[in-house]
Amino acid sequence: MVAKLKHYMNPLHIYCRLRDLGLAKGPALFICSIYERSFFRYFVTR
Repeated sequence: MVAKLKHYMNPLHIYCRLRDLGLAKGPALFICSIYERSFFRYFVTR
């Protein structure tokens, strides 16, 4: 269960889903970089 949650919370997975929704490459990268720096590194990787 934890491995599956980490997969779905992975910034690359988020990026792919944003691209699937039709978001352009630049904004998707920007959102994912902010997400990774502010949330993913501190809560998911521990």
